Amino acid sequence: MLKKSATICALSTAPGSGAIAVIRVSGPASVAVVNGVFSKEISNAGGYTAHYGQIQREGVIIDDVVLTVFRSPQSFTGEDSVEIACHGSKYIQQQLLQLLYEHGCDPATPGEFTKRAFLNGKMDLSQAEAVADLIASESAAAHRLAMYQMKGGFSGEIGKLRDQLIHFASMIELELDFSEEDVEFADRTQLRTLVVGIRSIVTRLVDSFAFGNVIRNGIPVAIVGVPNVGKSTLLNALLNEEKAIVSEIAGTTRDSIEDVMMINGVEFRFIDTAGLRETNDIVENIGIERTWKKVNEADILLYLVDAVDSSSEEIEKVVKGFREKVGNESKKLIVVANKTDKTPDTGNLSNKFGSIPEVIFISAKQGTNIDMLKEALFSYVSSNSFFGQDTVVTNARHHAALQRAQLALQEVEQGMDAGLTGDLLAEHLRMALFHLGEITGQINTEDLLGNIFSKFCIGK
Repeated sequence: MLKKSATICALSTAPGSGAIAVIRVSGPASVAVVNGVFSKEISNAGGYTAHYGQIQREGVIIDDVVLTVFRSPQSFTGEDSVEIACHGSKYIQQQLLQLLYEHGCDPATPGEFTKRAFLNGKMDLSQAEAVADLIASESAAAHRLAMYQMKGGFSGEIGKLRDQLIHFASMIELELDFSEEDVEFADRTQLRTLVVGIRSIVTRLVDSFAFGNVIRNGIPVAIVGVPNVGKSTLLNALLNEEKAIVSEIAGTTRDSIEDVMMINGVEFRFIDTAGLRETNDIVENIGIERTWKKVNEADILLYLVDAVDSSSEEIEKVVKGFREKVGNESKKLIVVANKTDKTPDTGNLSNKFGSIPEVIFISAKQGTNIDMLKEALFSYVSSNSFFGQDTVVTNARHHAALQRAQLALQEVEQGMDAGLTGDLLAEHLRMALFHLGEITGQINTEDLLGNIFSKFCIGK
């Protein structure tokens, strides 16, 4: 449990040496503690003020610093806080922290500043979790989702759903108090319409998780095909660096090679795999087994074929067999015809691949149409129904809570179909409210009482 009286401190910038470092102090005694080691008086300093001076121990200067004072409740944690900007020497950082410990600060535990922000009402649980997502974001898309959630966009949508449910739940709870009079305060037709509408929204949020998860972690793209078709050359061309070994000898790639790149602010994780073929080479077979594992993990498959040396019948047969073996319609398969530099007759190539949809002709060796391939990858992501939407679920805990809320709402619908009494419907509504409240931390049965007493005079 959080000790309300404790004043805590910790390094808030990344560990290690740098130009500057920031040490955060938070708690009721934060200003007094820092004032005791600072060369200037800041006891009565106002919030949002900066102060230049020296941190010293028994008259010996440790460092020249700039202090920023924040006053409760206008701070990140909702408490009095001081941020100390010092030089980024690891020695200086440790000396300052040790000095703060000596003057009564406790070392902050992982996430304790954000936990205090939640407990002091500065943010809800989903916003607190978004802080970690924002720090970890490595693409524009992941940053946008984390920022939207941290600013309360996702919480607001969940809050609206809960408010609507609370109204009807309180009406049914009221019916239970007047059960002997056999009165019905909650219109069942309106309740059904509301529950169906809310469940459709919850279902959309549940379905968005798969997309949100890959946006946060990067979209896995497996480069597959027979040996010596140019997979490693394509990986190098996409990354614009010599990441993979390229050789004329078939079967050079024995294991998966991965790297990431940004395309229009979306992170893609490219995986160069071992060539698919029948072989007696034990090591190569291990690589092929890993290829199929990566195929199963990938959301997009780039299937490379030799544009010149392969016949149309052979290509169509191989691609069809690969589609059947993958057997997952949700995966995007893009056929990439490589080595177009070996022929000037591009028109003949188009005829050869006429029966195969969405073929992209490239020369990985010369970099021809690599930008076109990148655009096709981004188009697949941007065509997703969730792309561009602000409310996309990226957190596994939120996803699980939404699934439980979805089930509870379904039970409300089924209960009305079966003619369940109000007390049973009320129980399912309570569970739906509870699971939605799990997301933001608003798990409070007082919501129902507050709604009843604010709108009705029971005594009348």
